[in-house]
Amino acid sequence: FQHYFKQINLSSMVDAATKKTLGAIPILKTKAGPRDKDEWPQRLKEEFSSLIKYIQNNKEADNDWFRIESNKEGTRWFGKCWYIQDYKKYEFELEFDIPVTYPATAPEIAIPKLDGKTAKMYRGGSYLGERERIEMVNF
Repeated sequence: FQHYFKQINLSSMVDAATKKTLGAIPILKTKAGPRDKDEWPQRLKEEFSSLIKYIQNNKEADNDWFRIESNKEGTRWFGKCWYIQDYKKYEFELEFDIPVTYPATAPEIAIPKLDGKTAKMYRGGSYLGERERIEMVNF
């Protein structure tokens, strides 16, 4: 994420809390994607290091909200995210593939349970318009 932050110069558009969060995780230095067979393993180490630090920081701040893992190659990611409101825990599975042009192209994160629920939650340009009840997990 830091790569995108620097690349499009969002510093004037980002609030202080976001800047603090980004400043507390290791910077990704290797510009490599899945096609870069020699440098991709180093980039993955940096990605894991940043993710581990980000998760540790969230736990310390009592802001734990997701779990994520990848396949062996680091090209397919999956996990769970959750949100707690009014003593109810809403839990969702998430998934994404790393584009071959990464880091120039951001991954498209998908939450299949929410796909098509609103005009802003669609993947691949298909808005289904169906209203399905989101299963709630009681906290």
